[in-house]
Amino acid sequence: MAPIKLLMTWDIQPGKEQEYFEFIVREFLPGMQGLGVEPTDAWFTAYGDAPQIMVGGSTMEMGSMQQVLASAGWVDLREKLMQYVDNFAFKLVRARAGFQL
Repeated sequence: MAPIKLLMTWDIQPGKEQEYFEFIVREFLPGMQGLGVEPTDAWFTAYGDAPQIMVGGSTMEMGSMQQVLASAGWVDLREKLMQYVDNFAFKLVRARAGFQL
């Protein structure tokens, strides 16, 4: 079994920056942890043609991650996130140290 990383990208909706950051700190990241996904990375793109935000979180193995992504808790968190962001995308990769795309 290998650790699995969930890589998510998105852009913050214009005018919702303050609400977005409050949601991320108060609900999204604690919610991920509550579901069993340990936050690992948070990146902000300051310049260039790339998603504005990239967030990573990991579980110890693929089965755990699949359970999280199929859960009602994940669906709820993702729906709330969508109130603040556009261009949401995610993928699963084998976790390794350092920055991953």
